[in-house]
Amino acid sequence: MASRFADMTLGSIVAEDYRAAAVLDRYGIDFCCSGKRTLEEACSAKGCRPAAVVAELERASGATTETRSDNAWETSDLVTHIVTAHHAYVRQAVPRITAYLDKLVAVHGARHPELPRVAQHFEELANELLMHMYKEEEILFPYVRSLAAVESGAPAPPNVFGTVRNPIRMMEAEHAGAGQDLVMIRELTSDFHTPADGCATYSVCYQELEAFDADLRRHIHLENNVLFPKAIALERTAGLNGVD
Repeated sequence: MASRFADMTLGSIVAEDYRAAAVLDRYGIDFCCSGKRTLEEACSAKGCRPAAVVAELERASGATTETRSDNAWETSDLVTHIVTAHHAYVRQAVPRITAYLDKLVAVHGARHPELPRVAQHFEELANELLMHMYKEEEILFPYVRSLAAVESGAPAPPNVFGTVRNPIRMMEAEHAGAGQDLVMIRELTSDFHTPADGCATYSVCYQELEAFDADLRRHIHLENNVLFPKAIALERTAGLNGVD
């Protein structure tokens, strides 16, 4: 695979140009929770031709529409964006989607036994996400902001984690769990396809679930593939290499 993408991880491909995400999505390639895999490894696992994926990636990256590299974010600005955009969206969407699912289970659950399972997976995902975001906002993100401030002359923060890689590994494991819930919801809803006997609420609920899926995958990508590597690099620069 003679291409600049050959030695890049999925996460770095999307971090460099987010237009690549749409290409990988079309092939069912997970770039957020599995962002550390190379493109060739991912293509092998999915049974698709690397050359075909590379050709589409190169066409996408050659498009004239200007785009901002995710790597261009300043660390503190990225933390703010994740909290105010993605965390806020989760908190707003969860009660709305939960109410729709409760209604669908009550009205359509007997004819569509997949609906209670969708509702169960979404409830588990929502509960885990709310706790996950709390830990990030109250513990990890303030520490990352402190590491970023060292570059502006602030003193290094106390080394409370041994290394920032320790809480990052925990967050990545929780992201992987969330990713599995997303996969199950997509499978149970046939990629958010409203059945022939579905009502308007059914359609709206599945559209909301699809939007939630897309936002969460973007959210996880920004943390796993952009913010967390920045935090590890900042820790190294601050002389707090720590102990694993």
